Amino acid sequence: MAEMTLVGLRVVHEVARQGSFSAAALSLGYTQSAVSRQVGAMESAAGTALFERLARGVRPTAAGEVMARRAARILGEVDGTLEEVSGVRDRLAGRLVISGFPAAAAVLLPRAIALLGQRHPDLQVELQEAASPVQLRRLRAGRIEVAVVAAGEAVPERDLAGLRHETVVIPRGPGIAVAIGHRLTDREVVTVADLADETWIVGTGPVGEPQFGPWPGLDRPRVGHAVRNWPARFGLVAAGLGITRVPGLAADSVPRDLRWLPVHDPAMSSRGSLEIVTADSPSTAARAMLQAVRTEAARMVS
Repeated sequence: MAEMTLVGLRVVHEVARQGSFSAAALSLGYTQSAVSRQVGAMESAAGTALFERLARGVRPTAAGEVMARRAARILGEVDGTLEEVSGVRDRLAGRLVISGFPAAAAVLLPRAIALLGQRHPDLQVELQEAASPVQLRRLRAGRIEVAVVAAGEAVPERDLAGLRHETVVIPRGPGIAVAIGHRLTDREVVTVADLADETWIVGTGPVGEPQFGPWPGLDRPRVGHAVRNWPARFGLVAAGLGITRVPGLAADSVPRDLRWLPVHDPAMSSRGSLEIVTADSPSTAARAMLQAVRTEAARMVS
């Protein structure tokens, strides 16, 4: 009987992330036939198809989505274990400066810093919060070692020439924050149709950064207030003056007098993403930070 393997899980996860066998093979350093064999073995172990073959690329089936999501968590734990064992053998010391855009700095990066501190207690980490273009300027100037920048279709393309970068998938998808007692509070999942008559608290900020306006695709949405900082947005929502978009990445930063709800929107991805950027040859401390971010990102599930 075929069994699931770590290699197979890694391949399934990468194929789901890349959307094709050839791209996954290039990313993993395998041949395309090796990727096909691993996927076939995992499908045999699962007893069902994991990918739907399309004219151009592949798409995960419902079973494939489940396996890819679980694989991200399992691989994060395995990689984290190896990193922790390595850290016991060779503890890091010194100072590391990292930076993130506001949504990443709210939850993910503090958790990654805490995890890194457990593995390397002698390493001092400084966290800065800045817009993505500012982060990249600081990285090129040597003022920070790790930049966590926004990614997605709404984010303009950036010049990353000469830098090392990778996409990290956030399993938790997009959502909204509503006040306790709002008509949607008791829902487990919200649809786009549920949002049609709502008043929106929207964000303002630097050009090129996600602003989190009204939900995309709504017909003439009503905007109540536009403010820059998350605490002000949350305060307006708590006062019953509207609802606001909050990415799954920052869902756990929602105050206790609000509730975060996932939104099912067929036009949007059910997962989020971000980019981790470093110098072309990152330091050992920077690589350890990368692993901590990957591990904590994989733990973010709805």
